[in-house]
Amino acid sequence: MFYYASKIGWFFATPSNLLPFLVATGLFLMLTRLRRTGWALACLGALGMFAGGLGPVANWLIMPLEERFPAFRDDGGPIAGIAVLGGAVEAEESLARGQLQINEAGERVIALADLARRYPAAKLVFSGGGSTLIVDEVAEAQGLSRFIGELGLSRERVLFEGRSRTTRENALYSRELVKPQPGERWLLVTSAWHMPRAIGCFREAGFAVTPYPVDYRTRGPGDAMRLFPFVANGLRRLDLASKEWIGLLAYRLAGYTDAVFPAPEPASGRASR
Repeated sequence: MFYYASKIGWFFATPSNLLPFLVATGLFLMLTRLRRTGWALACLGALGMFAGGLGPVANWLIMPLEERFPAFRDDGGPIAGIAVLGGAVEAEESLARGQLQINEAGERVIALADLARRYPAAKLVFSGGGSTLIVDEVAEAQGLSRFIGELGLSRERVLFEGRSRTTRENALYSRELVKPQPGERWLLVTSAWHMPRAIGCFREAGFAVTPYPVDYRTRGPGDAMRLFPFVANGLRRLDLASKEWIGLLAYRLAGYTDAVFPAPEPASGRASR
């Protein structure tokens, strides 16, 4: 139920849907006796599209997410396994075109190939199922499994988890599949802006992991005042950041994470080490 409610709710709440809807509703009401209300809604929607699409608002929202967990620095300690979350593979397009197709989060699978080479003894798991609401979608794990050779990996080297539809299920099903042992150090690979929610879910699932953030959308704090050249670019990033912040709150209220905004653990207390 949570999955379906979140999909439906986000369809109406996503800024790139909500703001044009406000403009359209406002224009319609301006043709009725509710002209003032219509004018206010239309202006609100238009200003929101302008500020969110061209201004730095999206960067303000996404940078705290990206900066929450620092980039991984190898300290020489043993790596038992690497868990990579889905969200990067376009499974149906890959199967239709006969080659691996990835999206803006493609750094996740690039990291999978790179880390597999750097840590040849580590276990590998890729966690990604279908995520559509109306029709059944081919699981990402299935798509990647078919073309894993394009990354220089054998299918036998990677465990594929294809049931998960949410970050919480990524954590639960990955833990069920790999059965991590106490004291093992596992790296968790996902987008930097998604890492806080992912870490919260893995902690709540009892799967101790070390963050390995990738797929940064900003260059760092210097982007705080950076403008976007196209409205579509700004709104796309605004959608992404808004979804994460709403997801963090919803997951905490549902008890899926251990904090509203999960933070790094003190160096002396990291269970993953």
